[in-house]
Amino acid sequence: MKKIISLIALLCFSVFATTVYAKSASSTEAKKVLDKAASKLNIKGGTTASFTISGNKIGSQKGNISIKGNKFHASTESAIVWYNGKTQWTYLKKNEEVNVSTPNAAQQSSMNPYTFLNLYKRGYDMKLNNTASGRQVYLKAQNQKSSIKEAYILVDKNDNIKEVKMRQASGWVTISISNIRQKALSDATFTFNAKDYPKAEVIDLR
Repeated sequence: MKKIISLIALLCFSVFATTVYAKSASSTEAKKVLDKAASKLNIKGGTTASFTISGNKIGSQKGNISIKGNKFHASTESAIVWYNGKTQWTYLKKNEEVNVSTPNAAQQSSMNPYTFLNLYKRGYDMKLNNTASGRQVYLKAQNQKSSIKEAYILVDKNDNIKEVKMRQASGWVTISISNIRQKALSDATFTFNAKDYPKAEVIDLR
């Protein structure tokens, strides 16, 4: 389950690491680029996207994510995660097992997109580079004890985040993002419904 949570955490960072403290002219421009990308994601009704995540000894997985405020729902080939702002359900497909938890503040910072949005407002230096593929923002942690040491975020001409490369203590991970769309999402999207998984064993870890 830890690997699944790590995958979701990395994905959430890639989509929402968009408001970081800026110190120089280059970082100010970088912040403007990310702010424009953020404005396309922070939609009241909800946002959906597709992703591929690879590297860091995790292999490669494809999936989809839906986000609304501090709620999210993510699905990969091996697991589905629901988070309704308080309770999290992680369904492991292979084991037909659902783990139920109530993440504390520290745990939320490693899995919750809402927490990431606030977490990365501080503690990173950044600069903007123009590349053939688009505008690339480089982030470097001011504290090397941070879980994400550095990252490269690629934003296309339409202000969409297309790719993120990030370095953790265990190595680099690459996330490709596509099909970012605004969509009206029901709150039920972010809550596990046992009727849909009648054979699943529910393990309450709260």
